[in-house]
Amino acid sequence: MDVQDIKNRFGIIGNSPLLNRAIDVAKQVAPTDISVLIQGESGVGKEVFSHIIHQLSSRKHGPFIAVNCGAIPEGTIDSELFGHEKGSFTGAHEARKGYFEVVDGGTIFLDEVGELPLNTQARLLRVLESGEYIRVGSSKVQKANVRVVAATNVDVYEAVKKGKFREDLYYRLNTVPLRIPSLRERKEDIFLLFRKFVVDFTDKYRSPGVQLTPDAQELLTNYNWPGNVRQLKNIAEQIAVLEKERIVDARILSNYLPAEKNSSSLPVFVKEQSKEDFSERDILYKVLFDMKKDMVDLKKLVVELLQNGANPASYDQNAQYINQLYQEIKPSTPQLYNEDSGQTAALTIHNPNNIPSGNSYVSIDDTQDVEEVEESLSLVDKESDMIKKALKKHKGKRKSAAQELGISERTLYRKIKDLNLD
Repeated sequence: MDVQDIKNRFGIIGNSPLLNRAIDVAKQVAPTDISVLIQGESGVGKEVFSHIIHQLSSRKHGPFIAVNCGAIPEGTIDSELFGHEKGSFTGAHEARKGYFEVVDGGTIFLDEVGELPLNTQARLLRVLESGEYIRVGSSKVQKANVRVVAATNVDVYEAVKKGKFREDLYYRLNTVPLRIPSLRERKEDIFLLFRKFVVDFTDKYRSPGVQLTPDAQELLTNYNWPGNVRQLKNIAEQIAVLEKERIVDARILSNYLPAEKNSSSLPVFVKEQSKEDFSERDILYKVLFDMKKDMVDLKKLVVELLQNGANPASYDQNAQYINQLYQEIKPSTPQLYNEDSGQTAALTIHNPNNIPSGNSYVSIDDTQDVEEVEESLSLVDKESDMIKKALKKHKGKRKSAAQELGISERTLYRKIKDLNLD
């Protein structure tokens, strides 16, 4: 079976060399039993390639199941994949087979494998290496004759470097890497796909045919398509159903295309701007350490000012710096804490009569009785406050807030529930 036969059998449209190469790799690896890692952006059709690998293999008469790892809660993913025994956890009223047991002799497609928790990754690695697994709540080792085809829309190698994905599992899954090109990498196929989708939907909804003018075809081809084939299919369906004009020009087509942004909200090969990937606790510690550093710098500066009081030329600059630094640390009335005496003194910046106009200096009044307000250093309070700020900044959009905090959306949902932030 050649590449064109595979396209016809599985409904794949396009003549891009990158697409043909991906199909050829799938065809060559299908007869073997080695694991395959399919990589590509969201909406490129990774599941179609998992069907190609299964149907062209010796397991084609065995069961096939597709599992979206990102859609299963972290607390139940082990039970879903490997099964559980009766009474192994609350709600386990009876024993249950997992997907690996159900698909014995067939193929399991693990979509969004990068979302698996680390402990589940260890279980999966054991299945891949020895074919053995243990049900949740059991001590009996069971065998599984299952071929694993995994897929991800994130850069797994970057996740490995950040400690979010096991390196040994990455290399075990990535025995044969299979990359599906994005739609913007196969521009020559965009109009062919659109025309096919429009014909299908006009037949389905019994609506008149749709034609694109040359300027509309150019706009369609040059659009970025962050949602890839899935997004193109949705646009074709909208036009087939909603558009009254059946000859569509660029002006009409632009009404159906979302405005392009510098960064897509889709989870496709996202790269953090910072070099470090902070956890929630790391972020809180960093904030506290920065505050402490600012206080130390301020105390040193005040001491220098007191020791070099005969140099009024630097008063203005230093006084302005202290004011600015204190506004960042404590927006309320500035105070200094004297570690030797254990007393708190008010910090004032003023311009007495005996100093030339335009100059100011710092004085510390340790006779003023100022009540010291101790700021809460609770990690739970800080964590709750940062989550609230992130949600407020992104207008309640949890996916964007999770990206801002450097955590997964699933972890953010759990934190919101644990901290009663609903």
